[in-house]
Amino acid sequence: MKNVFKWTGMAIVTLAAMSATACNTIQGAGADIESAGEAIEDAAK
Repeated sequence: MKNVFKWTGMAIVTLAAMSATACNTIQGAGADIESAGEAIEDAAK
């Protein structure tokens, strides 16, 4: 039974770390897309 709790805890910690990393990646991608859109907008003027 201890092994079940150990593996469950490790899985939760791993998923939490991956989620935090994914948020930063998505935020950075959003900033890149926004700057690319602004460059296209400026070029169209």
